[in-house]
Amino acid sequence: MSSSKKSNISPLIALLFAGGLSLHSAAIHAQENLVAVQLYSQDELLELINNNTHLQRVVADKCQLVQDIEARAEVLNVPAYQFLWGDMLAWGVCVKADPERGVGFMRRAAEQGLPAGLEQLGRYYAQGKLVQQDKEQAVVFLREAAGLGNLKAQIQLADLFIDGYGSPYDFEDAYHWLYNAITADKATHQKIADCLTGLEKLMHPKAVRAAKRPINS
Repeated sequence: MSSSKKSNISPLIALLFAGGLSLHSAAIHAQENLVAVQLYSQDELLELINNNTHLQRVVADKCQLVQDIEARAEVLNVPAYQFLWGDMLAWGVCVKADPERGVGFMRRAAEQGLPAGLEQLGRYYAQGKLVQQDKEQAVVFLREAAGLGNLKAQIQLADLFIDGYGSPYDFEDAYHWLYNAITADKATHQKIADCLTGLEKLMHPKAVRAAKRPINS
């Protein structure tokens, strides 16, 4: 071959050869430098869900855990993972969107008593998001989540009661939960105060006094 003829070897490959690396060893080297994403623990996932950052986390992890999430939702029936998988399907996060299956998995999580699943379904029914708006159905889901200590559900439930939905028999419980709620967030604290004021207008004074009992009494 004439020395004046240009080489067809790319600069990158030439550099690898010059450094004594084969393409195979370079690929292995690159793989070794990949950072594997660890599957979320139950407590970690619940915290992400409660902070409504679970979908952002899946995206931030470059969708590496999709198969693991699916397996824990569909095969192992872990409620937190059913909720996560359902939300991913509902909104097409890292997978093809399938809202019907997504809501189905959220229901499965709710049926196993996951407060976040109950709260989100209640919120969706209240807003008419993904499902047809049905505020009485929203009350059913939010009532269950509220009873399990979900503050977001307790506030939404009180709002629905104040707007005329639900049963007056539940007003005392709603007041009781919010009266004993603790939060450092000023906006949430004010919202709770507004809800309590609204509920008081609907309740007998004796019921209000009873609702102010300590949380475990």
